[in-house]
Amino acid sequence: MSDRTTQEMDGKSLSPTEEKLKALREVLPEVFTENQIDWEKLKATLGENINFSNERYVLNWAGKSAAFKILQIPSTKTLVPAKDESVNFDETQNIFIEGENLEVLKVLQKSYFGKVKMIYIDPPYNTGNDSFIYPDKFSETKAEYEKRVGDKDEDGYMTKDGMFKKNSKENGQYHSNWLNMMMPRLYLAKNLLRQDGVICVSIDDNEVHNLRLLMNEVFGEENFVAEFIWKSRQNKDNRTVTGVSIDHEYILVFSKTNSLRHFIGTPRKTNSYTNPDNDPRGSWASSNMVGLKDEASRPNLHYDLINPKTSINYGRPKMGWRYDIKTMTKLISEDRIIWPESEEGRPRRKVFLSDISEVLPGFSSIVGNDLFTRDGTKEIDDLFDKRYFDFPKSSKLISDLINQTSGKSDLILDFFAGSCTTAQAVMELNRQDGGNRKYVCVQLPELCEEKSEAFKAGYFSIVDISKERIRRAGNKIQSEIDEEVNSLGQKIKKLEGEIPTDEAKTEIASLQEKIQSLQTQDLGFKVLKLDDSNFKQWKQLSGHNAQALAEQIKLFVDPVAETATEESMVYELLLKSGKDLNSQIEKRSDAYWINGKELVLILNKVPEDTIKEVIDAKPTKVIALDRIFKENDQLKTNTVLQMRDAGIEFKTI
Repeated sequence: MSDRTTQEMDGKSLSPTEEKLKALREVLPEVFTENQIDWEKLKATLGENINFSNERYVLNWAGKSAAFKILQIPSTKTLVPAKDESVNFDETQNIFIEGENLEVLKVLQKSYFGKVKMIYIDPPYNTGNDSFIYPDKFSETKAEYEKRVGDKDEDGYMTKDGMFKKNSKENGQYHSNWLNMMMPRLYLAKNLLRQDGVICVSIDDNEVHNLRLLMNEVFGEENFVAEFIWKSRQNKDNRTVTGVSIDHEYILVFSKTNSLRHFIGTPRKTNSYTNPDNDPRGSWASSNMVGLKDEASRPNLHYDLINPKTSINYGRPKMGWRYDIKTMTKLISEDRIIWPESEEGRPRRKVFLSDISEVLPGFSSIVGNDLFTRDGTKEIDDLFDKRYFDFPKSSKLISDLINQTSGKSDLILDFFAGSCTTAQAVMELNRQDGGNRKYVCVQLPELCEEKSEAFKAGYFSIVDISKERIRRAGNKIQSEIDEEVNSLGQKIKKLEGEIPTDEAKTEIASLQEKIQSLQTQDLGFKVLKLDDSNFKQWKQLSGHNAQALAEQIKLFVDPVAETATEESMVYELLLKSGKDLNSQIEKRSDAYWINGKELVLILNKVPEDTIKEVIDAKPTKVIALDRIFKENDQLKTNTVLQMRDAGIEFKTI
């Protein structure tokens, strides 16, 4: 039986610092004094040979400590559903979030901690023309930063004057500003990865060197997987000052842990495997057996090879054979040698398809063959019939990375979503292999330039382009599915009209399974928007202003904000209880039941019978607004005791 009593929710996101301290406290409780780390005890526990000096290899830059402070500030924000902008909101598992990505990552910490298999991001490259959010040197206070990231115009779009800062190369902290922007986001992203998860980051020469060092620090140098090179430019650039055409970009890949093989590998080509001699061991291909070493270096590989059945001597190649006599004799005894009819030929080995290792050849570090920047641009042009977004990546490039690093039911995250190439890549990959991958894409509602074609066409913000791209890509894929389903249906009709055989029945069942897989593809997406909490936040008051304190206490008679809606409160409370955005929500008896009996929310005054029904069901956790007990302290006291006796975690707001 639980002895938990009612608790107040603080309404804040999961703090990375608190989680790390909790983990350290579990491993080394003896180094804590009065709930603080005692550095001398930690030093004694770990041994005397600890270097606290500054003479060590470390990545440092102006504003790093300020960026860490920004990272450690919990968010009180929430995500509000926008069903009218979504596609198939109640059924889809795909998520699109409008909002500043640092705040969004903080909001997602509890609900998505350790759940993401693969992250792909395409952040600003810091070319000197980029505008992005970063702490303003050392002068910006927490309040100033929070105000700036909350600045919006009257239509709800992020204001560039308040939110963004252009980071020109003439800036004395040009690289530092970019690192200050990237570092906290990467730390938070790492928390969301599964133990077998990976992150892929596109970048170019402007920051690849700093990004590699930063990711070494965040993920650990031992978790470096690859630095892929992508030939992004097809035609040479003749405008360069140096005379060198920079035709490539990079994709840096790090893993959460280094104990696993993170890339599937290159699929083998098996069309060369046949069975012309009806060998009972199945299809095979011939393999060269000529060696690579001269007789002086490997004398054991230089010998005459004789067919034991025909006595034809094929001599010894100049570079010997690939196998020594013992191995060759074994191959001969197993009838794995193809013998030419004359001594001028070279014997070859039979390699059976069944002998090939399940481990595929490695995935090349040169990626995206024949996939250029222009291919990504063409995808946008084809969907919109006009160019509304500059330099998007090819969806095929991203789907190749997703296919290599994730399973068919895994979760993919992109928190620099841009035009949502990643969303399209996930849907197209699912369409190809029948997968059920899900995505979470995050993008700022950043205003488009007024002179841009997108703005003129009514796409006032980048998120307007993002959402419309997902809709149009989904419609395109749905048309392809409809066409294929129709074709498969015709094949089934033809087979059903023929004389029934076991083979025909098997093929019909296979085609029907394929149709079902196609018809259940998830092409929808939920839209949610970063917004202020539905619950009033206590403000720290400076000085001893009694009137201000009285006003604040008055506000908290009812902690629910004036702008709150029931639906948005449900989503905020399930997020802050660690439930994901695809949780099942059922409303019955004026209470919201989340994922069955995992969580129950009571947001309005209900009859005592409803409270009894909830207690009898014994859910894991119940959250209620304190106002439902208004003017009935006895009911609250009884509810607290009954919840405790039933072993239910009970919290009030």
